[in-house]
Amino acid sequence: MKNLAYIIKALTPPGKTGSKWRALTPHDALDRRSFLFRSGGALCLCALGDFNIVSCIDESSASKDATEGFAKIAMHWKKLDKSTVQCGLCPNECVLGNGERGACRVRENRKGTLYTLVYSRLATMHVDPVEKKPFFHFLPGSMAYSVATAGCNFSCKFCQNWELSQAKPEDLDAVMVSPDALAHRAHASSSRIIAFTYNEPTIQYEYIIDASRKAREKHLRPVIVSNGYIRPEAGRQLTTSLDAIKIDLKSFSQKFYGEICGGVLNHVLKNLELVHKSGTWLEIVVLVIPTLNDSESEIRSMVRWVKRNLSADVPMHFTRFQSTYLMRNLPPTPVEALERCREAARAEGIRYAYVGNVPGHRWENTYCHNCGAMIIRRGGFYAVTSMLRNGHCPHCATRIPGVWV
Repeated sequence: MKNLAYIIKALTPPGKTGSKWRALTPHDALDRRSFLFRSGGALCLCALGDFNIVSCIDESSASKDATEGFAKIAMHWKKLDKSTVQCGLCPNECVLGNGERGACRVRENRKGTLYTLVYSRLATMHVDPVEKKPFFHFLPGSMAYSVATAGCNFSCKFCQNWELSQAKPEDLDAVMVSPDALAHRAHASSSRIIAFTYNEPTIQYEYIIDASRKAREKHLRPVIVSNGYIRPEAGRQLTTSLDAIKIDLKSFSQKFYGEICGGVLNHVLKNLELVHKSGTWLEIVVLVIPTLNDSESEIRSMVRWVKRNLSADVPMHFTRFQSTYLMRNLPPTPVEALERCREAARAEGIRYAYVGNVPGHRWENTYCHNCGAMIIRRGGFYAVTSMLRNGHCPHCATRIPGVWV
């Protein structure tokens, strides 16, 4: 029953309002109808190859109080004195005394040595279309085996996955999944991609590097969905382990980053430049929030910077905000506002600009930047039809920027 519980957990869609992101345990009471529904769904999931009971039984569960089994000496830190360390993973550069944790909640100083507490400690696993990340120019129509842990180095007031990102590891039930086991699970699910997503993946840095190596051994493509808040040395090393990176450019205002996210815009911009120069595929998402980051002047400044410092070929997704977490006072973004953002991006020379979180919208499709013909049709996340021929437009033979095979 305990092992079945972790399979049932996978049936809870990420981002669902009210989800507590915890696995069922033998102590949870289920009525007969709920048990039959959830267990039946889990068995169907096994039959489809998403999970298999054998791999679940092989993994260890993590109680809410346990951290010891997941502790691993961290990378990118330095000792300041006998008992004090400074983390160098992200620009927060937390200085930690013995027993203290960083702002991310998952890196802890233990007697003068910095440890990560989330190595192999996965709080959720789910199979998603890659378009849901969103990646529109990276293996369209493919499925991504998507995983997350607790914690984040930001404190965004609009986070849709705050139950993960703003939690400590011991706040959430979890499963121990080694890098090798993760690659096995993803391969068994028929996914082509392993995505580290939902919370901020860079805080599980050591696990991503090891798991990505195992993923590539099975011809899987590792990607992250990130806020882009990482120090250059760590960022350069991480990009070599990944096939694609999606970064949230949350605003083009330091006031927004400081007051709403708890970060510094310039560090994100530097990391965007680093990723682009590395050659790792990059896409950018801008969550458009009414009255906070939706002015035409800000959007135009942002897209000009992207074109000048990155490339006109970097896809930009202008996505719809939904009231959540600490920002329930604001309404959802009007679709017209998203369309205006896209129009501004196109006017400034961005070749691939999209409207997101509006299922069925025409600007979710991909159009050739040369002849204007539709080359990828999207009817939501699960209905994707690509007309590309070896990465080229079938009408004018123009090469379309992206990763297609």
